[in-house]
Amino acid sequence: MEALEIAVGKVLKAQGWTLGLAESCTGGLISHRVTNVPGSSEYFVGGVVSYADAVKHAVLGVRKATMIQHGAVSRRCALEMARGIRPLVGAGIGVAVTGIAGPGGGSEEKPVGLTWIAVVTPWGERVERYEWSGNRQENKNSMAEQALTLLLEAIECQT
Repeated sequence: MEALEIAVGKVLKAQGWTLGLAESCTGGLISHRVTNVPGSSEYFVGGVVSYADAVKHAVLGVRKATMIQHGAVSRRCALEMARGIRPLVGAGIGVAVTGIAGPGGGSEEKPVGLTWIAVVTPWGERVERYEWSGNRQENKNSMAEQALTLLLEAIECQT
């Protein structure tokens, strides 16, 4: 089976679409996977690892009200991150991931493993919630894999 980042790259390249990534809990793992593909510079424009809330706000344009009302690990924050990366790097498609990789940092309301992934394209927006139950590295790998899966689904439906 072909790796997701290769499949994503083929579709992006074939359609002439560009990609920007806004990562928090994955710490650049998705960007790493995307850039492991030879020729990725043809479609990957850039990314931001916005681990701190201040960076989410100052760089990606996540509203302070969003952070106060919903928190950094929320549907709304993921969507604003994905929306914000597109104009920042000049990409047609934006993907964002925010969550709690673990092992600490969770709460009853927002447990370890909680993740929000957003994909914003010119033809629509999608945000999904997930909960992973692995260790920190397993959770990050699951988050990255699912982000690439959602991206592939979004771009394949337009080909």
